[in-house]
Amino acid sequence: MAKQKFWITCLALGALGIYLFVSAPPPLEGKTAADAAIPVERMFEILKAENDVVRAMWTKEVVGAGKQIGLKFDERWREADVEAGPLPALFLRETAKSLEKNPTPLSLFLGSDYPVNSANRFEGLQLEKFQMVKQTLKPQFFFMPDIQMQVAMFSDIAVVDGCIQCHNKHEQSPKHDWKLNDVMGATTWMYPSSSVSMDELLRTLTALRQGFKDAYEAYLEKVRKFANPPAIGEHWPAEGYFLPASEVFMGEIAKRTAPQTLAALSVLASKPKSRSAMNKEGGPVVVAR
Repeated sequence: MAKQKFWITCLALGALGIYLFVSAPPPLEGKTAADAAIPVERMFEILKAENDVVRAMWTKEVVGAGKQIGLKFDERWREADVEAGPLPALFLRETAKSLEKNPTPLSLFLGSDYPVNSANRFEGLQLEKFQMVKQTLKPQFFFMPDIQMQVAMFSDIAVVDGCIQCHNKHEQSPKHDWKLNDVMGATTWMYPSSSVSMDELLRTLTALRQGFKDAYEAYLEKVRKFANPPAIGEHWPAEGYFLPASEVFMGEIAKRTAPQTLAALSVLASKPKSRSAMNKEGGPVVVAR
């Protein structure tokens, strides 16, 4: 019981660091090697859940509501003469770009068998696993020996008509008959270790949060250059010609993700897994640094 209380206390402090967006939570003391071993699949699931919340919020409450008040969103949003913001898939790409600059070795991309951008086309083992995602709607966790990475694929389902129309009408799209509830692709995560410590998980989650923040701030930076920029502050597009400030946007993310993320972390803290059970799909157990 004393050990469990210690873990919960450390967890609370680490989680608090995440929600305050510190660059790196402090290392957790007093752990054995076995205690530190959390299957990377559990980390992927926590990251995916956070990303789902943010993507839904961006799609519905910024892009969807924003279009109703005259804001535009376009794949060419980065061009100087285009007054627009990133589409949902491009917001994810901005998040991924931030992760590439972060020392945490987490990679994120949205792939498909029919991507608009050919660079996002699945091939080889990834394509094989994606077909299983499409057939079962269940995530796929596997090891890619050629790049020595653990991979997680989660289905990306067409739930918004705007995304479907955009892909169906796009001149570079190889498929023009997408329908609601089709599996359009897979959110794909990569990490080099098959297990992580709690400290490493918290640092990775912090890096993802920073990615969300960087992506949103890149949009606000563009918005401020509009001829008629919306007011940036406490209000959202559903309330008028507004956009939330960065701290408001991130605060809402923390509020919405806190229950599920803290619950998942609590389970991992109270039930540490043995590293001997971490070897998945023939992948080597890599000691997390």
